[in-house]
Amino acid sequence: MRTAIFGAAVLVASAFATPLAAQDSADDELSALADAYYDYQLEQFGMSEAANGSTEQGDTLWSVTPDAQRQRAAQYKSYLTRLDQIDREALSEKARTNALVLRSLLESDIGDAQFTEWEMPFDSDSNFWSYLAPSRGFTTVEEYENYIGRMQDIPRYFAEQTANAKAGLARGFSVPRVTLEGRDVSIASYVVDRPEDSPFWKPFADMPRSIPEAEQERLRAAGRAAIRDDVTPAYADWLAFFRSEYLPQTRTTLGASEFPDGEAYYAQQIRQYTTLDLSAEEIHRIGLDEVARITAEMETVKESADFDGTLAEFVNFLRTDPQFVARTPDELMGVSAYAAKRVDGRLADYFGFLPRHRFTIRPVDPAIAPFYTAGRGGLDACQMNTYDLASRPLYNIPALTLHECVPGHSFQGAVALEQEEAPRFRRQTYFSGFGEGWGLYVEYLGEEMGIYRTPYEKFGRLSYEMWRAARLVIDTGIHHYGWSREQAVDYLASHTALSDREVGTEIDRYISWPGQALAYKLGELTIRRVREKAESELGSSFDIRKFHDVVLSLGSVPLPALEARIDAFIADGGQGLPGVTYD
Repeated sequence: MRTAIFGAAVLVASAFATPLAAQDSADDELSALADAYYDYQLEQFGMSEAANGSTEQGDTLWSVTPDAQRQRAAQYKSYLTRLDQIDREALSEKARTNALVLRSLLESDIGDAQFTEWEMPFDSDSNFWSYLAPSRGFTTVEEYENYIGRMQDIPRYFAEQTANAKAGLARGFSVPRVTLEGRDVSIASYVVDRPEDSPFWKPFADMPRSIPEAEQERLRAAGRAAIRDDVTPAYADWLAFFRSEYLPQTRTTLGASEFPDGEAYYAQQIRQYTTLDLSAEEIHRIGLDEVARITAEMETVKESADFDGTLAEFVNFLRTDPQFVARTPDELMGVSAYAAKRVDGRLADYFGFLPRHRFTIRPVDPAIAPFYTAGRGGLDACQMNTYDLASRPLYNIPALTLHECVPGHSFQGAVALEQEEAPRFRRQTYFSGFGEGWGLYVEYLGEEMGIYRTPYEKFGRLSYEMWRAARLVIDTGIHHYGWSREQAVDYLASHTALSDREVGTEIDRYISWPGQALAYKLGELTIRRVREKAESELGSSFDIRKFHDVVLSLGSVPLPALEARIDAFIADGGQGLPGVTYD
């Protein structure tokens, strides 16, 4: 595991060694560069900035042509050159974190451009077409007009994505065919006979009373025309291309090593998603060690359930016994909501800073649910997949809710957004190693918080941890060691209590999205390790609330920046956040 890039002693010493005037100058230079980068991002992607730091899309979608992508990469390289010219030793502690975040963002985007990653514009899990239709309405006429403008821009946007996908096919840079079978249903649901049947109609179905009726009728007419004339035909064209051209020509190999320059590409993806300097071989070994450790813990929980049989038999019992299956989608959602409220009752014991921002829990969109992961978290909402309830056992739901909702991704995003001193460019930044590491860490934290009430829920938590540990073995197995899909499926199914559907969905995700699956376990291991270090060195001065506040107040950062911050936390005696009262 990579060590902290700046030790606490270096941070403290350099703060005294650097004249304040020089420090202010370097900090100001970095701040100006970060603002320039952020303003460029807003302009390039057609976004505007709200007063609370969140961003809103304008009346167009961004350009994804090769020329636009290369121009952005060139601009990012110029920003990186300017960053290299700033004296790192003259920066304050906070500015060093900002510099590392900015460097990681720039290097990630430059790396993607180096491998022309835009030529594979989707995978089995994520795509460019399923997230354009909003889940709720808008509040102002301007927001509706911007939305209509975006819908009118979809044909151009889809045409650019189609050209990119064709270029990827031509050079063997495509999503593996085995992971795309049946995925066309997520496109077909947008090809409708009537605009009112389109997912894009939802914002017009229940418009706010604050908009005059005449304006509502005008906007509905414009929206109806945009869906009929622009949106539906664009999806129909993309669906035809996907079925008749893309899918038949996709590659039949699996691993990233089979790509052009595949070994270097996979190394870049590992670095991008984990923010650590680890080889595929090192990660594979870490995964094997974690799988062995968690297996031993599973045996202990099995015994506490008074189950008379082997671990494999216990897993089969969990997968097949009807007592663990929700009868209705609302029952599953209710288990998730109740878990979230139980967490609310313990938050003040583990966090000093409690964000004002609220989130909701909603089901995954039915259009993508058959091939979607079990859940997904975000600032405004976390989602629970209610498709095929037999494949969503209830004993997994508490751990899933902790990860996706609270104190996982929704809570995490709210804390980051409400850090008023955070630079603009960092308020919604997301690094998978940090973000997904936190999500897995809070699944573990649920044990301390008393959220898991039965041996089955405890086993569900361990099964989810095993799921993330097995990913280290499977992802590197597929993309570095040449595993088959069958090998990957067998490994995940034999080590977790995931349903067969979830196993298949997850393996397809790892095949089509190299490196992303590595972030969770490596991030969680880092967070747990720096916590143990802080507890050991601070002793009775360690306060878990202060530790968690310091971690989350960073926003989302490369893992080495987290290590450096916790070294400083230890050096200052474990101080929490200014302005927060820790009774």
